[in-house]
Amino acid sequence: MLRVAVAGAGLGGLCLAQGLARAGIDVRVYERDAALNARRQGYRLHVDARAGLALEKCLPPRLFRLFLATTSRPSTRMTVLSPRLRVLHETPAGPGRDPDDPSTLSTSVDRGTLREILAAGLEERAHYGRELIGYEDGPEGVTLRFADGATTRADVLVGADGVGSAVRRVRLPDARLVDTGTSVIYGKTPLDDATRRLVPPALSSGFTAITGGRAGLACGLVEFRRPPAEAAAEIAPDVRLSPAGDYVMWALSGAEPAGAERAGPLSGAEPAGMGSGAEPTGADAAALHAVAVRAIRSWHPDLRALLAAAAVDETFLIRIRSSRRVPVWAPSRVTLLGDAIHAMSPARGSGANTALMDAALLCDALTGAGARTGRDARTGRDARTGGGDLIAAIGAYEARMRDYGFAAVEASRRAEAETARRGNPVGRWLLRHLPR
Repeated sequence: MLRVAVAGAGLGGLCLAQGLARAGIDVRVYERDAALNARRQGYRLHVDARAGLALEKCLPPRLFRLFLATTSRPSTRMTVLSPRLRVLHETPAGPGRDPDDPSTLSTSVDRGTLREILAAGLEERAHYGRELIGYEDGPEGVTLRFADGATTRADVLVGADGVGSAVRRVRLPDARLVDTGTSVIYGKTPLDDATRRLVPPALSSGFTAITGGRAGLACGLVEFRRPPAEAAAEIAPDVRLSPAGDYVMWALSGAEPAGAERAGPLSGAEPAGMGSGAEPTGADAAALHAVAVRAIRSWHPDLRALLAAAAVDETFLIRIRSSRRVPVWAPSRVTLLGDAIHAMSPARGSGANTALMDAALLCDALTGAGARTGRDARTGRDARTGGGDLIAAIGAYEARMRDYGFAAVEASRRAEAETARRGNPVGRWLLRHLPR
């Protein structure tokens, strides 16, 4: 039986593991965090048909139904507002979307809830507190090395371990990223009777950006179609989802002056699953919340009140980084998906969607190769193919992934640059007052 090791229990890594387990492949996930919910993962994610079709392919049917039941209301338009809430631009999302049709999906999810769904049923396959620090690729398989000195073997290693990927540092040591110069303060305001009255009407129809230029406030509602714990009790009684209420996710961003982009190796200690080229900084939550509130002190009073009502300890800062296209490489038993290879700005909402698309495509490749590959029970070697079919399948996945993955990186980069060109002094103010 084909043995696959996945480094990283983020969205892409868990989705791949679900698909491989469903196909009967021996898959193991190794995550450096001590537990699934050991740290903050972020909040609202936009999901579209890329995610919908990937999740339908990889998840068992009941978990896919649970995913759909816990999505937010479908988006019908994207709106750009001025800081005084004047409508500057509207883009319809398309009429008559079926919220249960993965091929037309356009909605939002809570990242934590989705990750819990993706982890359901993998308890015996997911190993937490196992930090991968390197590997050796040999003719008989891949040897994984962990920080605690332990090793294990697999036929295939998948690096799904985020922007700071240990797998990529060995596999593609010349890979580079760009520090885009954008800093984002993320926050979360729980919705109750009082805070719902502060929500701009446009936000009820979909993602809303309040911008005047080099900074902006992005807002997105998460209003669960069904409360996660209630939906799990009915659809998948053995799955335990954390209680979660409706909220507004907001993100206040500011850009450095033109020419501030800095290129460097894709390195660092970012945990898997942060997504969208994010580099968490560990800055104090209360100080960040205060900066965000002060940054929009001249904006519409409802916006100021909405941020003031946030859950202060849920505030965090990231700095956005973006991958540079990597030249074509020869395939091997070691491959990559998601932010580990094509980290991108969140400006187009493509990071999670692309990672899930990677997972489904790679699942197909490995499942097909596994069915064609026999193993000698005595030696453990491929009895018929010598691994040739397997490596060819991985190469075909990588060729497609490079095309759409780096296209998404470039589209996200252009969207962020366009936002930065619109000229507003809040961005410069934000950069001067961010905690260092």
